[in-house]
Order: sequence, then structure tokens, then C-alpha cells
Amino acid sequence: MARAHQVLIRKLREHSRLAADDLATLNAISHSVRQLDADEELIRQGDRPEVSAVVLAGMVARYHLLSNGRRQYLSFHMAGDMPDSQALFVDKMDHSVCAIGPALIASIPHKELLAAFQHRPTIGFAIWRETLIDAAIFREAITNNSARTMPARMAHLFCELFYRARASGLNVESRFAAPITLVQLGETLGMSIATVNRTLQEIRDSKSADFVRGELHVEDWKRLAEIGQFSPDYLHLKRPPPH
Repeated sequence: MARAHQVLIRKLREHSRLAADDLATLNAISHSVRQLDADEELIRQGDRPEVSAVVLAGMVARYHLLSNGRRQYLSFHMAGDMPDSQALFVDKMDHSVCAIGPALIASIPHKELLAAFQHRPTIGFAIWRETLIDAAIFREAITNNSARTMPARMAHLFCELFYRARASGLNVESRFAAPITLVQLGETLGMSIATVNRTLQEIRDSKSADFVRGELHVEDWKRLAEIGQFSPDYLHLKRPPPH
């Protein structure tokens, strides 16, 4: 199934240069494909996975499970992303990953990825860079949830999702399918459901964007980026998408 290789290669090329031999090595790696239902777990806290996942379609989310059963969503991942690449470098997962809506996942054995790193170190650098970009997204999320106003928090998240979707080559014009519930939005941004609804109405009133039944509508990108104080520099993309 060449499609999984193509999705991963397209993603890595967003931030890394890959030579013809790198592409050949990536195309030779084996994988299996799995369909996830909405909210189905891909990885649980405490797991010791022997494979790394690549999102082929749909969206998954990384989260911490709290002792009271609530979740703190840390990041969202779409086609091409490797939401558990850290498992290549640490023994035990300190977070969980679940599907947000139906998702299609390819699983690549760690032993094959590690062999590819030895054969073609550039591939190892590219996947390590992918984990560093994940870390940059986490740092931005900390700033977002602790130092920005509620409308800025929400607008920033919307900007990040929309910008990353376009960079990943998804079919995004002014709309992007992000099947996140309002409860999950609150668990991402540190808001109660009442605050989510009130803040979303402020975003609507600004005529910059709307979020309806899991679909993000960007009506005025410049205005949305202003509200969210959004700069894409932390995503470290070498080929940013056109606006």
C-alpha cells in the first residue's frame, strides 16, 4: 500500500530534505493499516508500543487522562503526522492517543524505522525533527492556555489547525473538517462548556471564523490570526502554505 509511504514522505518534506535513497528506504518499510472509530484508543498511558503510527486520514488527539476521569487534550494530529514518534526514543508512553472521529492509521514497526535510521541517517534526523516540532506545539499550547485571553486561545488553536492542514496538502480552502466536540474543545483550552459557547460566539461576531458541527469555517484569515496572536514560526515549516 504505497499510499502510507506517500503520506509520510509528504509530511517529512514539509520540514526536511530527503534524497532519492531516503525515499527508496522509506518506500521499502512495511506497515499495517487500521481503521479507528471515533474516540477509539490508539495508545494508552503506560503502554510500551513496538510500532509507530502515521495518520493516513481523519484526526487523532494526544491527551493526558486525569485521576478524576477528565482529559487534558495536548495536541491534534492529521494526515502525515506521527502522533507517537516519541515511543522510538522512550520506553513508556506518558500520554494517550485516541481518534477524533473516524481515522485511518498505518503502523510501522520500530525495528524497521531504527534500521532505516542506521542505513539513512537523514531519515532519523527528519523524524527526530518531527518530534521537536511536536514539542514546539506543546510549548505554544502552554503559552496559549496560560497567557492569552479566551478568544485569543480559541482563535490561535483554529489558526494552528487550519495552517497545518493546508501545509499537509489537505483539501482545505476556507473550510476544514475537524470533528472536535465542544466538550473536547473545552478540555483542550481549559474552558467550561459555557465559556466555550460564549467564546465561540465572540469569534463568530468578529466575522473571522465559525466552528459548526465539527467543521471550521475561516472567513477572514488575517483577522483570525490577529485575534489569536498567531505566528506560524514555531511550526518550523520550510514550505509554508499559501494563504
